[in-house]
Amino acid sequence: MSEPILQLQDAVIFQKESLILNDVTLTVNPGEFVYLIGKTGSGKSSFMKTLYGDIPLKQGSGSIVDFDLRKLKEKDIPYLRRKLGIVFQDFKLLPDRNINNNLKFVLKATGWKDPVKMSSQIENVLDKVGMKTKGFKFPHEISGGEQQRIAIARALLNDPELIIADEPTGNLDPQTSVEVMKVLQDINKAGRTILMATHDYALILKFPSKTLKCDGGKVFEVVQRAV
Repeated sequence: MSEPILQLQDAVIFQKESLILNDVTLTVNPGEFVYLIGKTGSGKSSFMKTLYGDIPLKQGSGSIVDFDLRKLKEKDIPYLRRKLGIVFQDFKLLPDRNINNNLKFVLKATGWKDPVKMSSQIENVLDKVGMKTKGFKFPHEISGGEQQRIAIARALLNDPELIIADEPTGNLDPQTSVEVMKVLQDINKAGRTILMATHDYALILKFPSKTLKCDGGKVFEVVQRAV
């Protein structure tokens, strides 16, 4: 049995001094696609931020991609984030450079040196999200759905063990959301583990998978009823 990619045991999540989530115990195994649902303000974002080191875990235990969240030091965070691909709702692309250079910026920032390898990796990830011909476009020249595909490509650059997608379809219309979901599904089928926060229940019905819910300061698994 391979080690879980993410495991929390009796974890307590604080945002500054306020208690957000209590007694969180869960496991995400390699290759799973897991949704995280819950109302705005239920703690989804704080939960996600704890996983990528933005909020320290002070109580309980937790490990993610072989990092111990209780022992995580400031200097470890960049190394942790290299093993995670993070996709945000608002794309966070740099507006002053084209797509290829957006992706090259991330590779350089994470220690890549060889220009040939960088170009090859950029082409590879753009191909995976169906955006191979868009590398010379600037973010403002492509649609929201295309920008989100680029954001997913960016998350794949360092071959992450886990992709954390925080409301990746939150700014997109239903049709585009489905297209972006299909990209994520393909990436998952190719063996990546994905944890996706969403409040789009239509997507969950269309692409059912393991679902965790944040509610009342807890996180628990929701049993999917057959519709």
